[in-house]
Amino acid sequence: MEIALIGNPNTGKTTLFNNLTDSYATVGNWPGVTVNPKAGHLKGTATDLIDLPGVYALTPLTKDEEVVTLYLLDHCPDLILNVTNAGQLKRNLLLTLEVREFGQPMILNLNMMDEAAQQGQHFDLAALSQALGCPVVTTNARTRRGLAQLQAQLQAQLQAHQPLVPLKLTYPPQVEQALQQATQALTNDYNVPAPLARWLSLQYMNQNQVVRRAAAFRNLQPLLEQRATYDAQHFEEQIFNTRLAFIEKILARSQQAPATRATTTVSHRFDQLLTGPWLGLPCFILIFWLIFKLAFDWVGTPLSDGLDALLSGPVAANVNHWLTLLGALPPLRSLVVNGLLAGVGGVLVFLPQIITLFACIEILEDSGYMARAALVMDRLMQMIGLNGKAFIPLLIGFGCNVTGIMAARTVEQPQARLVTTLLAPFMSCSARLPVYSLIVAAFFPHHQAAVVLSIYFLGIGIALLAAKGYQWYFHTTESAALIIELPNYHRPRWDIIWHSTWDKSKGFLHKAGTVIFAGTVLIWALTSFGPTGFVTDPTHSFAAGLGKLSAPCFAPLGFDHWQIITALFTGILAKEVITASMMVMFHATNQTVLIGALSNYLTPGAAYALLAFILLYAPCFATLGTIKQETGSTKWMLWSLVSSFVIAYLVAGLINLGSHWL
Repeated sequence: MEIALIGNPNTGKTTLFNNLTDSYATVGNWPGVTVNPKAGHLKGTATDLIDLPGVYALTPLTKDEEVVTLYLLDHCPDLILNVTNAGQLKRNLLLTLEVREFGQPMILNLNMMDEAAQQGQHFDLAALSQALGCPVVTTNARTRRGLAQLQAQLQAQLQAHQPLVPLKLTYPPQVEQALQQATQALTNDYNVPAPLARWLSLQYMNQNQVVRRAAAFRNLQPLLEQRATYDAQHFEEQIFNTRLAFIEKILARSQQAPATRATTTVSHRFDQLLTGPWLGLPCFILIFWLIFKLAFDWVGTPLSDGLDALLSGPVAANVNHWLTLLGALPPLRSLVVNGLLAGVGGVLVFLPQIITLFACIEILEDSGYMARAALVMDRLMQMIGLNGKAFIPLLIGFGCNVTGIMAARTVEQPQARLVTTLLAPFMSCSARLPVYSLIVAAFFPHHQAAVVLSIYFLGIGIALLAAKGYQWYFHTTESAALIIELPNYHRPRWDIIWHSTWDKSKGFLHKAGTVIFAGTVLIWALTSFGPTGFVTDPTHSFAAGLGKLSAPCFAPLGFDHWQIITALFTGILAKEVITASMMVMFHATNQTVLIGALSNYLTPGAAYALLAFILLYAPCFATLGTIKQETGSTKWMLWSLVSSFVIAYLVAGLINLGSHWL
């Protein structure tokens, strides 16, 4: 059996999914967090629970809204759980009616009841249930109130097999007449079940483009022949007005209006500071500066230093000792100690910094601030033909460029969606953090947080300039207005913070055990073997030959040493491999040794140019594949690869040149 969770963004739907299942899905307070359905099992049962993207209507404006409509077209869930924000029920019920008209059994969940109570709202659940013809259950997913009752209701509804009570919603006569004719024709001539036929007809009249494409593909002539008539009589407007009047009638009977409050809410007072026209952007910068201070100065770096001392000291010595006792050949000892332990371990030592950064970002998301960040950046984005909603995928790209590109589906305009996709790789993903940590520790030990933060903002600045170029290329004159819901501020739930942080950290550890492991073995082989076979001097290896051949091209950037250049080539596979490659090629047993080696080859200006180049020079393989998938074009994938390298080369060259003038 299958239960589908459908609801508006920011209704606590994904939190509810996590509480009802033994799995974990990402929680966020902006559109596009759940860009694809996530599946889990209802606790204690074999019933599948499907968490669909949050949408405001089934008439799609964005690609994530298409996911929900396509799911309903291609699946027939046994039960639909419609999750609503009880404090915003009037707006949420517009989607509820569309889902209710789909014809499958449904439970209406009034979530966030604590916030509704704080607003003075109370509901007559019996009247609401009778009006909608479905059970109504109240919950507060963040505090887990009402979850046991909801789970029991879900199981009872699945076992009941009761016939669906017809929805007492009647449209204007001309709409009803057209509905009856289309429904009857689809039922008689195409064997479409009556409830589904009526829903298809309604969605077609409502100008749902996904349904219209499906009707054309299936050649549903009763709908196709009447398209011009439906549009000419403005059926879409009549359907919306009828639904809105029906909702107001329902709420008049079942909702006690909130008392008028003269006092300003806590969220509003915070927003006056954090999203104001003068203090919004400085607060945004200050918040992220504090995050980087925690990750690179106060918490992350001391823990990383301790882990580095453990791995490069006792662990490496004991492994080398046991391999010697077992009679391992020198090449094998070199692979394990100088290759795997130095390479993979050289990346793992930065795990505390990455965990600290992830945890801070999750706190901002769960508290409700991240939606405000999009609002603050909307003023800048409007200048380049985009809006704050386009900044949301870029923010998500700080975690991983792949998920940021996928989140670009939430941008309504196809042209703006393409531009957002091409800008996402300029965001500094977490994979680059180990490289940043290494270089700032070597050259900027007293200003680590400020330098790393400047690199992040450099990526944002380059993205804004590139977007301006795309605006000129596509002749974009104006952008769409930003419409985004600002959730109330919440006290972060630490179990959510822990689960989300661990989930992202597991992805980093998975790469350490797969991609970085494989990359380390490859780099060890390239540095340990040359045309003459196994070599003890890496300058005679294949890696040295590749790096030396390319060195003249990188000389204007301030780094022309073969170890660094070869490591950059491996970074196209995955950015984390750069650090592992340097550990192997410099034969560094620990982070301190590698820092000492780098300081002999680079100046601080060249080191900052290297940071900028690593930020910009090429998306990893996974990101390139996602660009091709989302744009449906190899041309844009190749354009992203070439343009990012050119931009990286120019920016790094200017930084290196400028450092000589200072």
